[in-house]
Formats: sequence, C-alpha cells, structure tokens
Amino acid sequence: MSGHDDFAFDVAPGLPAPLPAGEQMLWQGRPATLALARQAYKLGWIAAYCLGLVLWRAATGYGVAGPAGALAYGLPYVGLGIVACGLVFGLAYAQARSTVYSLTSARVLLRIGAALPVTFNIPYTQIATARLAAHGTTGTIALETKGKTRISALVLWPHLRPWHLARTQPALRCIPDAAAVARLLAEAAETRLAQPIITRDPAFVPGLVAAE
Repeated sequence: MSGHDDFAFDVAPGLPAPLPAGEQMLWQGRPATLALARQAYKLGWIAAYCLGLVLWRAATGYGVAGPAGALAYGLPYVGLGIVACGLVFGLAYAQARSTVYSLTSARVLLRIGAALPVTFNIPYTQIATARLAAHGTTGTIALETKGKTRISALVLWPHLRPWHLARTQPALRCIPDAAAVARLLAEAAETRLAQPIITRDPAFVPGLVAAE
C-alpha cells in the first residue's frame, strides 16, 4: 500500500501513471455529493441546528412584538442557515468532484484531495477485509488492510470508515450502486489471488464482504 503527492496531470482520470501490462481497469466512480454531505459533513444535523435557532429567535421575537417581531428576529437566522448549509454542501461537492475511486484487476486506488491530490494504492494482497455499509441508494466500502501500515485519518478524511481512527480503514465513501461494486471487488480479489480470501457473507442484503 502506498500514497504519493502528485502535482502533475493524471495520465487518465484517477491514474497518476499508466497501468502495468496485463492489468485491467474494472470500475471507476466517485462519491455522490448529497450523500457525502449528509454522512461525512453532517448536513442534516447542521440544518436541524439552524432550524432550531430560527425557531428560538422567532419565538423570542413573537413574545416581544407578535408576528412582526417573529419575522424580524427569525428572518436573519434563516439567511445564516442557508449560507451555512450552502457552504457545507459546497465543501462536499468539491471533495466529491476531486475524488476518483478505481478498481483494477490487481488493486484499489483512491485518488483524493481537493487542494492537494494524493493517490493511495492498495493491492488486493494487502486487503484483509472489505465491509459494505448501505445507506439508501448509496453505500460505503471500507477496506481493512494487513500489516502495520497506518494512514493518517486527517489525510484520508472523509474517505475512511467512520469512528475507526486508531487503525484507519480507507473507504470508497458514499458511492452509488455500492453492492454491485462490492461484488466486483470480491470477484477481482479472488481472481487475482487464486483463492477465495474475500467472500460475500451469506446474509448479503446487500450485505458484507468479509475475509474468511
């Protein structure tokens, strides 16, 4: 597993260098912006907090000057809430648009970073377990790696499994059709390694990809 900063243009989307002879690209994708905003940037919580402020200020204004007071006290906070939610969504959009996840016949690549791009290269031989968490029409595939290599959570965020900071797990975050991608990853790893070290859980609904 490796990571490197790359200031030059990619030879192809998500690829800082050409694939070696015999290695095939199987899938590429990026996070869904709205799902990333909700799950990683907590857009829903921020919107709820802003709504609470609006209601509180409106109630205070109503007590002072009736409906006119409610409008005068609450309306400025509506504007602030819209700006705050817009900024959060903008951050999620920038992160999603600058990200390219790739599955090849030999490895997983995460091309991440809106300001400073970095590529993480994770061969299937270094993946111990891959878990899928489904969220409506999107899902996250987290990769537990072998060995003692650790990747900084600050470098990976938000492309990591939530709440696993001591031993970070790189993740394909908030991708559409995640169940199909998880199956593709499992099949590619089994083919590459010539043994079923990654298998789908019998209760795959859409389920779990787990090492035996």
